[in-house]
Amino acid sequence: MAGEFCPRFQRAIELVGRRWTGPILRALLAGEHRFHELLATIPGLSDRLLSERLRELEEQAIVERSVDPGPPLRVSYRITAKGRELSDAFCALATWAEKWIELEGAQPPVAVKLR
Repeated sequence: MAGEFCPRFQRAIELVGRRWTGPILRALLAGEHRFHELLATIPGLSDRLLSERLRELEEQAIVERSVDPGPPLRVSYRITAKGRELSDAFCALATWAEKWIELEGAQPPVAVKLR
């Protein structure tokens, strides 16, 4: 029944609802990024927290880390098939947010195409 407690749903919400995880996933749903590109894309995110969140998402097989030994050494991150399946949920949440969430002094939203 939909109203009953579901431990899988609880775990999923705790995973994707952690601070900064949503913006990281949203950026990666739009395409592969290097670490510093993610930092530049998400204002206010520290390198320590980005590293921590990426590690957590890798452990859950939602994000994949790719290393090109170079030179120079290049590390990039991309969403996995498992992570791409979050796209519909993120699009639905973005639509809901545009309708119901107001921000004081915020700039108009920037459209981001999710894969």
